[in-house]
Amino acid sequence: MGGHKQDGAIDTSARELVVLEGVTPTSSLPESLRPSKRTALYLQDDCLKHRFIRSKDTSGIVERPERLRAVKVGLSAAIAHAGEVYAKYAALGKGDAQGRTAGKIPSTETDTLAAALERMKIGQAQDLQLWPSSVTFYRTTARVDLLNHPAVKYVHGDVDGDVYLENLTTWARDSQDNIAKKGLEIPDGIPPLDLYLCPTSIDAIQGAIGAVCEAVDNVLTSDAHSSSEGSSKGCERAFVAIRPPGHHCGEDTPSGFCFVNNVVIGAAHAHLNHNIKRVVILDIDLHHGNGTQSLVWQINEETYLKSLESEDSQSNALLTQHGLQIYYGSLHDVLSYPCEDGKPHMVQAASTSIHGAHGQYVENIHLQQYDSSEHFWDVLYPKYLNLIRRARDFLDHTGGPGDDALIFISCGFDACEHEYPSMSRHGRRVPVSFYHRFTRDTCSFADQYARGRLVSVLEGGYSDKALISGAMAHVCGLVELEEEGRGWVDEEWWNTENISKLEKVTKARKGLRPSLPSPQEEWLSRTVEILVTLDPKPTSSSASSRGSRVPSTARTLRERKKDLRDTPSDCGSPAVSGRVKDASPSVIEGSSGGCSPAPESGTKEDNSTQRAGSVAASSGKKLPRVILHVRPPAT
Repeated sequence: MGGHKQDGAIDTSARELVVLEGVTPTSSLPESLRPSKRTALYLQDDCLKHRFIRSKDTSGIVERPERLRAVKVGLSAAIAHAGEVYAKYAALGKGDAQGRTAGKIPSTETDTLAAALERMKIGQAQDLQLWPSSVTFYRTTARVDLLNHPAVKYVHGDVDGDVYLENLTTWARDSQDNIAKKGLEIPDGIPPLDLYLCPTSIDAIQGAIGAVCEAVDNVLTSDAHSSSEGSSKGCERAFVAIRPPGHHCGEDTPSGFCFVNNVVIGAAHAHLNHNIKRVVILDIDLHHGNGTQSLVWQINEETYLKSLESEDSQSNALLTQHGLQIYYGSLHDVLSYPCEDGKPHMVQAASTSIHGAHGQYVENIHLQQYDSSEHFWDVLYPKYLNLIRRARDFLDHTGGPGDDALIFISCGFDACEHEYPSMSRHGRRVPVSFYHRFTRDTCSFADQYARGRLVSVLEGGYSDKALISGAMAHVCGLVELEEEGRGWVDEEWWNTENISKLEKVTKARKGLRPSLPSPQEEWLSRTVEILVTLDPKPTSSSASSRGSRVPSTARTLRERKKDLRDTPSDCGSPAVSGRVKDASPSVIEGSSGGCSPAPESGTKEDNSTQRAGSVAASSGKKLPRVILHVRPPAT
């Protein structure tokens, strides 16, 4: 599926949309029912190709392909509820609208979501949007060429050669052979306990980056699309469900399941292709995004040093003339990885608060235990909102609201109250509703300072309950429903009883689709119908849901290969910038188009897993395992 590509951007005209036959285009809706902000939800099936192949036993692997299915369940439930509320609004507004829009309002049959869902299908992009009209799903096939994409090279490239990127490609390509030879695919010097690779991992990584860059393109070109009102291409907000995560990866330091930094690459793509000069990254993963903070520091340092060479250096607002500026704010548990061992440089980095000095804008807030709902919302949540207040200060100090600003959320769900206890060992959690309210508050901030433009990217979250409930609440915070704005949500939708119902009716059965007992609550029926469309070939989660022994472990970050304080940063350097400008477009959509496809890597995952398992059995070696081994909590 190809498309015309220009300057690294993506032509979105050929993306697959999840559409409903008979659903009215936004332009045909009465004025009172048209959305003020549109939300796009991105899925990338290549992200399923990153798998653990050191042995057949994957029961203890928490960063697993099945995570994405749990997220799809949460998205499906959110849209099912949104559709139900939207249908009620449409029914109430129909009578008043008929006189003004004769012939444009759908028939009584299509006024109800249930009738529309019966005709749900996958199709090519049309000028129709998923019900409700303010939400669109994209199953994107966008990928990048890891070795040639400008934004990837901006973040992870080296002036004297893209050593890390070339090494990463080689490690993945040779992973199966290295397991056969020495029982391990991760090279010496990099801890294998929280990292793994397979021959098709590069496909997953390139697909994840491609989806993020496509979402950025869509959000930043939404005005161009909105000229033809009702077009399905435009959106102001996006959620990108991808893996592997990225916020622990620095310039050349993979760690914590992360091999490239998806969000920082997305920020670089916005800077290089859309003239975005100021970026806000709000990281709400349980764990500190040490890789993101390190990269942000390097990028800000480069911009600041350039400004010192200019007579305009006295003006913060003019710093953006010299390059990209980023604010990084993180809410995390300072007792967990990467600070769990108490290493001073890790704890200090995860506690940094600096605003303006040396061109740096970083805020870290530590999660605290709460003993009641009132304690969390009345005492702790106002403190956590300092993350957004400091972001507002950053934008105020660098020019105020403007077209050159973009907001990102590094959206991890592993701080959720439903996360595995062994993942959240220190009791620093948040209630599910945090993901709704914080998202809603971030959207308000984006509306005020960045014309509503916001891109959220999946980071952590490992138990099905955490992913389902967190994704559901998060998307409900992103979506606006016309007359009610963001006030249409009932937080009881993700209470423990309802999440348990969701898990039961959407449980993946090998080779089969979810089935509903009869009778069943209507919202559950809608959820299953939507999920069948989003996940037509559900992956079996049986392996990852089995119990396993939980060893007492702690993840550690390998020592950095170089002292970043003493080594000049490559990010934003003139040499890199020059190469970026001359690089050919390399974001690839489908298997054909204006550019050559990114190279496929490896063989089918099933064969890789089988071979690795037999190698392990025959060699008699004790193979390293991913360190975060957990079993699902007892129900």
